[in-house]
Amino acid sequence: MLEVLGTGPLSTVQDLGRPGHAGIGVGVSGAADRGSLRLANRLVGNAEGDAAIEATLGGLAVRPSRDVVMSVTGAPCPITVDGRGAAMNSVLRIPAGAEVRLGVPARGLRSYLAVRGGIAVDPVLGSRSTDLLAGLGPDKLRTGMVLPTGPPPAEFPVVDLAPVAAPPDELVLGVVPGPRQDWFTADALDVLLTSSYEVTADSNRIGMRLDGPALDRIRTEELPSEGMVAGALQVPPASKPTLFLADHPVTGGYPVIAVVTSADVDRAAQARPGQRIRFRRVPSRRLR
Repeated sequence: MLEVLGTGPLSTVQDLGRPGHAGIGVGVSGAADRGSLRLANRLVGNAEGDAAIEATLGGLAVRPSRDVVMSVTGAPCPITVDGRGAAMNSVLRIPAGAEVRLGVPARGLRSYLAVRGGIAVDPVLGSRSTDLLAGLGPDKLRTGMVLPTGPPPAEFPVVDLAPVAAPPDELVLGVVPGPRQDWFTADALDVLLTSSYEVTADSNRIGMRLDGPALDRIRTEELPSEGMVAGALQVPPASKPTLFLADHPVTGGYPVIAVVTSADVDRAAQARPGQRIRFRRVPSRRLR
């Protein structure tokens, strides 16, 4: 069992989500930075989609009831085990009763704490992810909660440390134009690709609102609701783009001028309010 001693601004249980349920109005959800979740699980010998804890801006503190193996990936943050420093992106052997605490990351937004055996809360529609938009999955973590962990896998970790580059000061995200590029002025896509946008404080796991040059429309009628994906750059009437993240709605009624590539959605999930983002066009075959 893993006792929660602190949660920071937001800590949730996440795995790789619940794909295949858009037909009943349920999005995929899952870890906002899937690459960091996979790495955390790989370091402790779990399956890549096992559930872990996603901590936003640090503040997470836990205490295991037995000896465990952990790893912390994603936004690089100070880690202490009973007050002693520990390393990011490494295999951490934690004795029973020790307090593991994550500080505020200097860069990036979301850190991932994996436990060998995974977080074994009850799944909902095949996933243990907390979906903040749909209200599915386990509750947001709160102090005093006790999380069950699963049995250790048969395979042992094969590496001790994974070299990971620090998040950049300015993100450059690859996009594929469309599918509603024709709803915008002829130069709107060029504006998107040559401008810098700032992540606003009005951002969460659902989406990231960006402040920067307006992307003007030439069509003013309402667009019937259509399917949405993570990475969609939807442009509401204010003409400032919103980048959809893990808990995005399954449908939307504003035109999408471009879609961020799947790999770069992970990088976007680490962008903090006030950080600058730029976009570059990539071939459509690189969408995933």
